Amino acid sequence: MAPRRPRTTASAGSTTTFADLGVPARLVEALAAAGVTIPFPIQAATLPDALAGRDVLGRGRTGSGKTYAFALPLLTRLAASGSPRRAGRPRALILAPTRELVSQIEAAIAPLARALSLRTCTVFGGVRPGPQVAGLRAGVDVLVACPGRLADHLRSGHARLDTVEITVLDEADHMADLGFLPVVRELLDQTPRSGQRLLFSATLDAGVDVLVRRFLTNPVTHHADAPSLSRMVTMSHHVLHVNHDDRLAVLVDLVAAPGRTLVFTRTKHGAKALTRRLVAAGVPALELHGNLAQAARTRNLHAFASGSATTLVATDIAARGIHVDDVALVVHADPPVEHKAYLHRSGRTARAGATGTVVTLMTDQQVGDVRKVARAAGIEPTTTRLRPGDPLLARLAPGERTFVTPPAKAPAVASAPSRGRRRPRQGGKPGVAMPHVATSAGGRPRGAGSAGSATAAGFSARTPAGGRRGARNGGRRR
Repeated sequence: MAPRRPRTTASAGSTTTFADLGVPARLVEALAAAGVTIPFPIQAATLPDALAGRDVLGRGRTGSGKTYAFALPLLTRLAASGSPRRAGRPRALILAPTRELVSQIEAAIAPLARALSLRTCTVFGGVRPGPQVAGLRAGVDVLVACPGRLADHLRSGHARLDTVEITVLDEADHMADLGFLPVVRELLDQTPRSGQRLLFSATLDAGVDVLVRRFLTNPVTHHADAPSLSRMVTMSHHVLHVNHDDRLAVLVDLVAAPGRTLVFTRTKHGAKALTRRLVAAGVPALELHGNLAQAARTRNLHAFASGSATTLVATDIAARGIHVDDVALVVHADPPVEHKAYLHRSGRTARAGATGTVVTLMTDQQVGDVRKVARAAGIEPTTTRLRPGDPLLARLAPGERTFVTPPAKAPAVASAPSRGRRRPRQGGKPGVAMPHVATSAGGRPRGAGSAGSATAAGFSARTPAGGRRGARNGGRRR
């Protein structure tokens, strides 16, 4: 029989504490040690129902505090149930769409789990399966996993889901976008029907609604904010209308300013090529995309999060769920093709009540597409036609520009392995600033030189040889 229609409540700002909401004292203390004392709206709204064992559908944009909203009731109920750990049979399952999000969730909940003597484990692709198999075999309370690699472990007999008491789907709409819904259904079918299910999603597209109707029983729905992601009131949105040959010089001026900047490209090849061009122009940038080995992805993201590198060039792999504090500027070096990508990319700044700036670089050929995306996203950006050195660039990204002299050899940027010949190892650590720092107060960036040339400003459009790249992957590996 189909579940009854979900009951919906709208959350308001809360002045209550985690203890008031029923979170155990040991978790309240662990949260306080991490500097978390006041619940976000999504947490205040969902915790009472989730702690009571209800199935919950939580809707809220990324950055709204969803991780603690599902982690706290999950850990509380596991500690109260008292079921023993068993080899290869987790007691709770959290599914997330990307390796970075899996690692981020586990890092957030591990200190809380230790406070309750619970054990966590992660499972995702791109790394050797051996350590994951060993972790599963040792027994785990909370398994945080990407769907594909977990399905592999189930098929090989290293894991079973028949003892899962609580299942969480995080960023469910992004899993739908990436084509994970068939394997997600396969995994959920192997969990006990009597278990609690918590589903968190920014939007309720058709694919997510199918999951809700099939796997959640009489769920209560809570909104952390308006159902639309378009109310991004803490961001200022700008479109810079530039000549094709000026794109790189304008971008270099923006990213050489103080503070963290996240730059988005459309393809993996574009992210790699743009990173090299920024480094050549004196900006120590790092890349993040699906062609990188997992160790390099983790290393580069950590360097960006720690501040040892302040510019990260990424594909949409970094657009959803990845939280890095104090990202001051998001730049769409390649305008996204649809509004959801724009909203999620832009959501990496202005998080948790902070403010931020979003800049889209637009050429003459992209005017129609950019306007269409802006209308669909519900924003009204300020559009300015400019050239390198325009004073607006210093207002959008204030502060003294800092450049470094590129090394004679290739920069120490973690990159995708080359095919065919083995590339010699390079010294240095990613994110470490190169020597010979030069600064400028504004105007054309020092070291940009020929940065605005047609061959240097291709971004994701073409390879140096002129051939198109990235289309054959269909956007699946980002």
